Amino acid sequence: MYRVFEALDELVTIVEEARGVPMTSGCVVPRGDVLELLDDVRDAIPQELDDAQDVLDHRDEVVTKAQTEADKSVAEARSEAERTIAEARAEAEQMLAEAREQADHLLSDARGQAEQTVTAGRREYEDYISRAQSESDRMVQAGRAAYEQSVHEGKAEQARLVTDTEVAQAASAEAKRIAEEANEEAERLRSECDAYVDSRLADFEDLLGRTLRTVGKGRQQLRSPMGAPFDYEEWQPSAGAN
Repeated sequence: MYRVFEALDELVTIVEEARGVPMTSGCVVPRGDVLELLDDVRDAIPQELDDAQDVLDHRDEVVTKAQTEADKSVAEARSEAERTIAEARAEAEQMLAEAREQADHLLSDARGQAEQTVTAGRREYEDYISRAQSESDRMVQAGRAAYEQSVHEGKAEQARLVTDTEVAQAASAEAKRIAEEANEEAERLRSECDAYVDSRLADFEDLLGRTLRTVGKGRQQLRSPMGAPFDYEEWQPSAGAN
């Protein structure tokens, strides 16, 4: 049958590649090649028809044999499938059991680790709380001590400032008193000095007056005739002039 289709394909190729006749739709083909291909088709068709008839004659036998083989294949496939399913189910159950056992083991380990972690965390938390409480108490105590010390120092500083203020006030009063006494003493000394200077000036004035009078008398004596005695008594300074 294959030769028939092959010969027909060659005929189609020859016709398609044939040279055309001008002014017509015909073509020129090689007669020998075409006849040879037609003979091949003629020779091949009866053999193919015989083969087809043989197939038709043995159709029931072929179908029965094919059905038998199909049933056998189906039975074998079903048996293989059941065996495979059974093996897969057994393997799945085994894997499931192993997975469940491993999961239980992991869960047990996880619970143990979780309990250890919780215990360690609780212990660390209590330790932190204890240290924080101790530190808080220490800081509160230190703050209270610092506060009391600051209050004590503040009171002492206040007392010192009050004392310094009183001392300053006393010093100011004493300085004022001393200044007043100094002013009074200065006034007294100034009065005494003024009185002394005034008395000395008065004595000097008296001395100058008597000196001027003596000088005047001496000048008059010089103008008078020679031999007149000069009176020195009046020229002598008084006792207070020293």
